[in-house]
Amino acid sequence: MTDSTVLSIEPDALDMIRQLRDNEPGDDEFALSIEVTGFRGPQFSYELAFVPLADKADNWAEERHDDLAIIFPKADSGKLDGAVLELTEQGLAMNNPNKPASPDLSAPPAGDLSGPLVDRVEQVITEQVNPAIASHGGGAELVSVDGTIAYLRLFGGCQGCGLAQVTLKQGIERILLESIPELSQVVDVTDHASGDSPYYESQKK
Repeated sequence: MTDSTVLSIEPDALDMIRQLRDNEPGDDEFALSIEVTGFRGPQFSYELAFVPLADKADNWAEERHDDLAIIFPKADSGKLDGAVLELTEQGLAMNNPNKPASPDLSAPPAGDLSGPLVDRVEQVITEQVNPAIASHGGGAELVSVDGTIAYLRLFGGCQGCGLAQVTLKQGIERILLESIPELSQVVDVTDHASGDSPYYESQKK
């Protein structure tokens, strides 16, 4: 790493990421993509995925951590500056000194819980989503639908989980968007700071 490196990675976290990367199919070099997707409570939320390094867009930055390539949008550099990827009891976690601006959370998500689209979303959650995440002791419930956006709340083992955003993006959201083409986005409105083993409290030093 150099002095200009934005992110740091703890050695045990780096070992785990390498092992996961090496399981990716094909001969391409895969990079760990990190993108700030919004916020949950007092922390930024992230989407992490392995992508071929050759697919990196021009507006993304690249860092080398030994033989691991990390890429992220250049626009996220300030949000990620000084952050450390760590391996905790909950899994891979981002310890980030940067915080999002405090949002006004007094108002509930717009939308309602009526109509045929709502019925279809609830059916997919009941029949596909919850059975898929039940093995982790968690579940999801629909809070509201606003246009083409579904707002979900995670509970049980998914509340406070450090990998909740990965579960949402790669699992729940994928299932819902593939099953219901009218949906454009799935938003997690869970208060992850108040679970039995809240992820964000575990990050306090």
